[in-house]
Amino acid sequence: NIEKITGESRRKLEQWRDRSHQQIDRLFEQKCEEIERITSEKVQKQREEFTHLQSKIAEIIREQETTRQQIDSLKATIHEIKEKMNELEKTSLRVTTQRLIIDGAMISIESTAEHELDLSNLPTPCTTIQRPGGSKSSICANDNYLLIHRKPNLSFVDFEMNVVKEMLWNYEDIGDMCWCSTLDRFIIAKKNDIFLVEENTMTINKVEIIEETRWSSCTTSEKYLFLSTNTYRSIVKKYDLLPSIKLVTEWKFPSTCTNDEWISTIRYNNERLGLLIRNNPEKSLRMELRSADTFDRIWTLEFDIVCEQNVFFRCCSLTCNEWLVADYEKKRLLQVTNDGKLKAVVPYKNIPYYCILFRNMLAISTNIPIDIYKL
Repeated sequence: NIEKITGESRRKLEQWRDRSHQQIDRLFEQKCEEIERITSEKVQKQREEFTHLQSKIAEIIREQETTRQQIDSLKATIHEIKEKMNELEKTSLRVTTQRLIIDGAMISIESTAEHELDLSNLPTPCTTIQRPGGSKSSICANDNYLLIHRKPNLSFVDFEMNVVKEMLWNYEDIGDMCWCSTLDRFIIAKKNDIFLVEENTMTINKVEIIEETRWSSCTTSEKYLFLSTNTYRSIVKKYDLLPSIKLVTEWKFPSTCTNDEWISTIRYNNERLGLLIRNNPEKSLRMELRSADTFDRIWTLEFDIVCEQNVFFRCCSLTCNEWLVADYEKKRLLQVTNDGKLKAVVPYKNIPYYCILFRNMLAISTNIPIDIYKL
């Protein structure tokens, strides 16, 4: 089935094309705004001079006394303004553009085979990333950087584990974060707010159109943003990403979870949503796989975890549609197969809170450093 083999690769190329078009559109809009600003500044200056002239004439009329020198001065001012207005009407802006050169080397295609991971014999970390006290445990990654919080900054870490960029994070909390390839932005869920983080311009912008509510987790597909609420009887909201972020649908109790449960984490992978759901009276945790389209349940896996702490459990997708759960209660990692079976239980020396696959590396965010493993 050639279409099945090439489908995902074509989608990635389409995403690249869409992101490139968006970047061109953003640059176009910026330059249009620059043209408007330059022209408006010139016009505004003429308006201010004209208004000043009107005030002087009104003052002379009120006084009913004027000298020849004042009349000559007014005539000169009027003539000068008229000349400037004529000059302004003849003004044009020179726009110089350079031909957009797209090199075929920007996109590389190579044949690779996806292999199942066996984390039961996890090697020692190849490196660790230290963080100041008070840093949040949330981490996520795109094709270029690992995004972490090192109080008080958001830090972009490259493949050599060097911090190459930093930007100040002026907010106390970080609930969850994920990468959105469609918008070419990182997304951060902070209690009641959702933010877009742009690595090139180093800007942080709040998404104003999303309602303020208590968020627990965020994840994206090629077309949609999924958010889960940090409430009992959690709600999962599905938003269009393009042409603008807009609510498409939402799933509520009882289809999401029971009356005494809440969704700790939601993660997208290959048309599926992985959910970690906590049951409060039983203090239990389970994982469910749902359809990202219909939200129908595909499988359920109960864990032998007693949830004593009020901390979010996190998971990430692995190769071959498998999953990895960070169990901070028992200091271990839980590897789950694509059909909902427990594959490996990996004891961990520190308390694991977050896990993310970063190309051929696995990053585990703990209570102390971030451990990096080569797989």
